[in-house]
Amino acid sequence: MIRLEDAVEHICGTQVAAIQPLAGGDISGASRATLADGRSVVAKHGPLTGSEAGMLRAMAQHGAPVPEVLGTKQGWLVMQDVGASQRFDEAAWRSLAHALAPLRDAAQNESSGWPEDYGFREVAVRNARHVNWVEFWRENRLLCHVAALDVPLARRVEALASRLAGLIPERPKVSLLHGDLWGGNVVWNGARAWLIDPCAYYGDREVDVAALTVFDNPPDAFFDRLGLEAGWHDRLPIYRLWMWLVHVRLFGDSYRPAAERDLALLGF
Repeated sequence: MIRLEDAVEHICGTQVAAIQPLAGGDISGASRATLADGRSVVAKHGPLTGSEAGMLRAMAQHGAPVPEVLGTKQGWLVMQDVGASQRFDEAAWRSLAHALAPLRDAAQNESSGWPEDYGFREVAVRNARHVNWVEFWRENRLLCHVAALDVPLARRVEALASRLAGLIPERPKVSLLHGDLWGGNVVWNGARAWLIDPCAYYGDREVDVAALTVFDNPPDAFFDRLGLEAGWHDRLPIYRLWMWLVHVRLFGDSYRPAAERDLALLGF
């Protein structure tokens, strides 16, 4: 594998003077590289960094604040350094609502999905296109996990999937989603909220809203600024459940009670 220093030098045209591993990243880590000319960039390595680069470019094309992709080489992704993340405050949530606004109208057609699948380590993120959002969520975000779950939890997920048509819309407004939008994937540098580490695809923007309630506690003013459709709050457990199931598969049964809690909220 090519070294970080060599990849950054190839892409940026300048030698690396120092490397600082960045905190966070349960699945893939990143490092800040200080260049000999004084600039700094962020670099990460993995099998899907080329796909991530495409997602970042798509989000940037629509005006969302994401790090500029400087280049890729042999599994390395080198990006603009948007600064260190600070503790979220009221200004951060206000900035995040503004950051998500360009993605609301970014869809070019009415189908949900993405041109290719993605993944978190061994857990595939299936993105096969569907015009019917219920079918997309049922097949690509719920039933896809059943074979990897124990029988009692799998049966509850299957029961939800069988009645999904009455719980989420078949044809919501299609937006470009970040797809893995929790607080760790937002850099608030004190001036602007930046979106990082996407798992992007097209779908109902309530997915991103739900993701922000998995590990974070956004204030009511944040939701108010988004102008969400009626009934959005009742749909959050459905969209959260996908993230809980991914975490069960990646990290084990410590996340199972959260999945069961949201299933119970939905009556399953």
